[in-house]
Order: sequence, then C-alpha cells, then structure tokens
Amino acid sequence: MTFFESIKTGFRKYAEFGGRATRSEFWWWTLFTTLVSAALNALSIPMYGVMYGRMMDYYDTTFSGGYGSFSFAGLWGIAVLVPSLAVAVRRLRDAGRNWTQLFWLLLPLAGLIVLIVRLCEPSVAAPAVSAAVQDAAGAPEVPSAPTGAR
Repeated sequence: MTFFESIKTGFRKYAEFGGRATRSEFWWWTLFTTLVSAALNALSIPMYGVMYGRMMDYYDTTFSGGYGSFSFAGLWGIAVLVPSLAVAVRRLRDAGRNWTQLFWLLLPLAGLIVLIVRLCEPSVAAPAVSAAVQDAAGAPEVPSAPTGAR
C-alpha cells in the first residue's frame, strides 16, 4: 500500500474497527498524522491571551499583553484520534493480536515499546472459519465433487 492509499483508507475507514490493516497501511498513516501534527505545531498561531495578560499584570511585569499559543495540532489530534485507534486495532488484528493490546499504552515507557513491537509483527493468516459457523452465518455451501465420477 502506498502513502496516499493509506491516507485514503484511513479516512474512508474512519471508525471501522473490524477487518485488517497491513503494516504499510499502519505506518504510512502514522507518518502522515505525525507530519501533519508537526507542521501544525510549527505554524501555531500566536494569539492574545487575556488570561496570560492578567497573570503578567498580577506579577507586575512590564510586559502586559502576554501571548498564548493556539495550535491547530490539538484539533488535528482530536480529529484523527478515532481513525488512528481504528487503524491500530485493525493492525493488531492483522498481526494476530487482540485490540486489548492497546492498553499497553497505560504503562509509561515500557508499554509504548511493547506496543510498537506488537505493531511491527508480520501479518498472520486469517483463521479458517468452520463449516458449522459458515452455515450458521447463512453462507452458501460450496458443492462438493461427486464421489463416484471420474
């Protein structure tokens, strides 16, 4: 999967937690979101901060305006939170892991390392679905070859 295909897939499957995502899809998506976030942080918009101005006046400093920084990176992070979680869940499923592996993020540094290792694992074959499960799901039966015919 190419860089631009993974971006399209990430937005097309915005909140689709089912299915699978290849390593390339996940890592291209991660690179895209990181680059956009870095660019938005670099282009943060300084804006007058009333709260900061009052704080500066309280401490009796000569600088009375105060500038806060509003960054669109925070809005971007909120906007891509769900698709990033979705692609991570699909990637873990593709690696043969459960979505609960995301809870490794709750451990400060070691959890991030463990999760990155899990996300880097190669894809595993999809588990075969038994005939009983297929029949219960309403899947059509595949006709078998006649036993006596040659």
